Amino acid sequence: MKSYYSSLIFLIFIGCFGQAQESVLAESMQRGSEIYADFCVTCHLEEGEGIIGTFPPLAKSDYLAQNRETSIRGVKYGLQGEITVNGVTYNNIMTPLGLEDDEIADVMNYIMNSWGNFSDKTVTIEEVEAIEK
Repeated sequence: MKSYYSSLIFLIFIGCFGQAQESVLAESMQRGSEIYADFCVTCHLEEGEGIIGTFPPLAKSDYLAQNRETSIRGVKYGLQGEITVNGVTYNNIMTPLGLEDDEIADVMNYIMNSWGNFSDKTVTIEEVEAIEK
């Protein structure tokens, strides 16, 4: 009987922890959506579709999924040079946006969990802080 209660308490704890993580991600994504609307929407458009050949799509982006650190670095420091997103080559300049590390984490969480993208790992401030030029 004691084992049953221990297992039940463990499952309740795990359930609460999972809900807390989902809440943290949801709050980060909400803040990130506001940052996206202020800084990113002009080039990448409202639904993250981008402009073919000019501004890469963020929606259903294979690049984001395969290049997490490089994507974060691009938001933090800017991005220049050739990249391939969903089979299309882009060679443009993305200037640094001047965002703080917490803002970068929030907008990355929004982008990486919107428009058909899914990340099983939340972008944290500590992860952004650790990325160097």
